[in-house]
Order: sequence, then structure tokens, then C-alpha cells
Amino acid sequence: MLWALLRRYAQPYRWLLAIVALLQLISTLASLYLPTVNAAIIDEGVAKGDLRTIVELGGVMLGVTGLQVVCAVGAVFFGSRAGMGFGRDLRSAIFHHVTGFSAEETARFGAPSLLTRTTNDVQQIQLLVQLTCTMMITAPIMSVGGIFMAIHQDAGLSWLLLVSVPILAAANWWIMSHLLPIFRKVQRLIDGINRVMREQLSGIRVIRAFAREPFERNRFAEANQSISDVVLDAGRWQALMLPVTTLVINISSVALIWFGGQRIDAGQMQVGSLIAFLSYFMQILMAVLMATFILVLIPRASVCAERITDVLSTSAQIGSPSNPVRPPAVEGSIRLHGATFSYPGAEQPVLHDVSFAAEPGTTTAIVGSTGSGKSTLVALIARLYDVTDGSVHIDGVDVRDYDTEQLWSALGLVPQRGYLFSGTVADNLRYGKADATPDEMWDALRVAAADDFVRAHPNGLDMRVAQGGNNFSGGQRQRLAIARAVIRKPAVYLFDDAFSALDVHTDARVRSALRETSADATVVIVSQRISTVAQAGQIVVIDDGRVVGVGTHEALLASCPTYAEFADSQSITVGR
Repeated sequence: MLWALLRRYAQPYRWLLAIVALLQLISTLASLYLPTVNAAIIDEGVAKGDLRTIVELGGVMLGVTGLQVVCAVGAVFFGSRAGMGFGRDLRSAIFHHVTGFSAEETARFGAPSLLTRTTNDVQQIQLLVQLTCTMMITAPIMSVGGIFMAIHQDAGLSWLLLVSVPILAAANWWIMSHLLPIFRKVQRLIDGINRVMREQLSGIRVIRAFAREPFERNRFAEANQSISDVVLDAGRWQALMLPVTTLVINISSVALIWFGGQRIDAGQMQVGSLIAFLSYFMQILMAVLMATFILVLIPRASVCAERITDVLSTSAQIGSPSNPVRPPAVEGSIRLHGATFSYPGAEQPVLHDVSFAAEPGTTTAIVGSTGSGKSTLVALIARLYDVTDGSVHIDGVDVRDYDTEQLWSALGLVPQRGYLFSGTVADNLRYGKADATPDEMWDALRVAAADDFVRAHPNGLDMRVAQGGNNFSGGQRQRLAIARAVIRKPAVYLFDDAFSALDVHTDARVRSALRETSADATVVIVSQRISTVAQAGQIVVIDDGRVVGVGTHEALLASCPTYAEFADSQSITVGR
């Protein structure tokens, strides 16, 4: 999976990578040439007292070193650009793929895990790409070139390479094999600590209201300690690499000097050649060390690649069909035929055989007890979920056959929790209509009874909105969310308990203004407030996921005990 991911997203940077490879080749060849020049200085210059040779070869060494530095800097520069570009493209691909997920896929992965995969997981692979550009290309060139140059200097000591290099590689491979399962666990624990942190930040008011700070501190401490223990375990294995490598290099160096000294005494080798051979020997072992360092990153990057591929290979269940229906306009006629829906893994359906119709120019209210399936019903109309059985039609077309963008652009949805995005009031209204004018914004705010507190602020439409709209009250957030839906003038309005945070007076003002604005549209309102639904042209009563009554307020009071009980619980006299 790692290789497939690298091959796909590194493809646009193949020319940059080719330049990096060329620069690294020149830099490595230059570094391999330096010990040979140094040996010549010792054997031809120092040993013979030839100052001119020393100066000439010293100049060559400085020139080669300068070339090596320039190429190394260039390789790091272009390698970094390739690595950063790769990370940017991969993050963008994950983000755009995830934004197409339905609620089912989002719930499957969970928001904390998706955040980790988009950030930390991508960062691990990006680091691998960047270091591969600067180190992994160098390692094989230096190893092969070092072996060739070392044998060229003195073939009699080459047997040391056949012993030292395999020992070093085998030791580090053994360590690396223990790191793969540990890194897989690390990424799962990062998901866990992100989840705990996200819940605590979102529920900070509840935590303080119930004085649960000590409990949450302990909960975070447990998650934090778990990841700390696992990372320390990985660190212990990684810490073995340096002493093992150092031990092998030092023992090999001592052996090289010992046997090399014997060859010098026997007249089979010169001092300069021994120093050059030692330099090449160190370069070879350092190349193995660099390759090992990259190999340490590969297990974690492989785990991250698996997790990212899992996201990218997941197809959204909600999407446009291959030949979507694109009518010239959406009128807004809604019909449900035996709609049944079950959440994945649920033992029984949330909705059973729901059938009713809602026509343009009418208001349909949906009422029922908590957990009866009202919000799920609205989600089916908006095609946030697909029905398990039956169908949902808008203008006689199954919502599953529509182009999803056209379908959603015809809907004005106000969910139970009016979520606002950080920015300004104008920015949030433009979510409903991107090219909305200030006059259109003020008109939508007037309909939602939100123009008063927006006008009262010095910045007006440029009034700042905190993340989630946390700088507004619950009622203000709901009114701004209503304005965001109103400004697009949709064919279908879906209010999912969108008036619950409004006082009775404001509720009446908003509904009165909505009747004028949505006169030709289909309006579906989910509410627990009898004063909100009593004036609706049609009321659908849901009980335990089934439709138990459809009609007007007066008709249901007389014919539907469930609705009569609902009205009576709010001090509405039955039969009135």
C-alpha cells in the first residue's frame, strides 16, 4: 500500500526527484573521490615532502568539496519541495474524499481518526519521502561506490566488508521487525487521545457544570500514559540501533587498523591507502546506517499508508448515479412510499413503512415522542441517508436518481443544532448563497428575526462568529441558521426542531415571516411545541417509527390518541 500511494502521489514530482537523484549522485561521487585524493596527498606529498603536490591536490580537494556542498544543498532544496508537495497533495486528496462521505462513512471512521489520518499519518509518509530524497538515494550509491573504491585501494582487506556490513544490516533489521506492530498501535492510540481531547473541548460546559474536571483529567491522563508507554517501548527498540551500530563500526575499525597495520609492516600497503580504506569503510557503514534509519521510518509509514488507503478506498454510499436526473427546476413535491430505514448494525429499523405526501405551498409538521424517528425522516428527505426499503420521491423522481448537488441545492435544511462556522455573519450566510448581496442578507436576517442583534453590533454583517457559533446564545445560533437556509430561497424547507431554542414570541414572529417567504415552497417542520405545529396544513404523527396519524390539528385531536395526548401534555384542551 505504501508503494502504491507513493507511486500515485509522487508522480507529479518525478522531474524534481530526478534532479535530486542527479545532484545526490554527483555529491556522493565527490565524497567518494575525497579519500583517494587524501591518500595521494599523504603518499605522494607528505611522505616525499613534495609541497607542490600537497598544494595542488589540496586545491583539488577543496574544489571537490565545494561541488559536493553545492550539490548537497541543491538536493535538500529540491527534495524538500518534492516532499512538501507530496504531503500537500495527499492531504488535499483525503480532505476532498472525506467531504464526500455520508454520515455512515463518517461514523465508521470517527472524526478523531479522520483528523489523525489527514494530519499525523500524512506527515509520517511525507517525512519518509523527504528523507528518502536526501538519504535513501545516497545510501546505495555510497555503499556500492565505497565498496568499489575500497577494493581499488586494497583488495586484501575487503573480507572485512563481507563480515561487518551483513552483521550491521541483520542487527538493525531485527530491531526494525519489532517496531512495525508497535507503530501500528501508536497510530490507534493517537486516534484515542484525539477523541478524548475533542470530547473534552466540546463538552467543557457540561464537565464544569457537573464538576467532573478530576474525572476528565484522569481520563486524559490514562490515554496520555498509554501512548507514552507505547512510544517509550518503540524508543527503547530504536535506542538499540545507535549502540549496536557504534559497536559494529568501532570493532570493525579496530580490526581494519590491526590487519591494515600488519599489511603496512609487510610492505603490502601504504599508510595513505590504509587511511583511504578506513574512510571508505566508514562511508559504507554510514550508508548502511542511513538506510537503516530510513527503514525505521518505513514500518510507521506503512501503517499510516494502510490507514490512509482505507479512507481513500472507501466509497461514499450517498452520491450521484452514473446517469443522474437533472430536471430544469425542482418544484418541491415530496412523497414517501413505504420508507423504512435501519442504521448499520441496528437490530431493528428506526422507521417502518412511512408514507405521506407534502405539496408545494403547504406546511407539513412532524411530531412524535423523543426517539420516534422524526430527525431520521428529515435526513431521508434530504438524502443524508438512503432508505433501507421503500422510496422517497421529490417531484416524482426518486432522490437516489437525482444529481446530489442539484438535489441539495433545492433544499434549505436547518438541523437541530444550528452549527455556525468561524468567520463573520456574512460568511455564514454565504454558505446558503455564495453571491448573496447585503440587501438579501438583511432580508434573510429579518425573516429569521436575527436582524435586531446583528444591527446592534458595530460591525453589522461583519460581526465575528467564533467556531461553532459559541459567542452566540442558542436562540441566536438557531436564528442565524434559519437565515442561512432562507437566503437561498429553496424549493423545500426542512426545519428539524429548529425553533426549540426560540421563545414563543420570537417563534411566532419567525413563522409569520416564513409564511410570506415560503408561500410557494414545501415546508416540513419537526417540532415538539404544539403552538408551532397547530397551524400547519398537515400534521404527521410518528410513534415508534410508524405513522399513526395524518391530518389537521383539529382532526387529529379527535381521531389520534397519540396526538391528543401530545397536545394535552402542553395544556391544550382536547377537542378545542
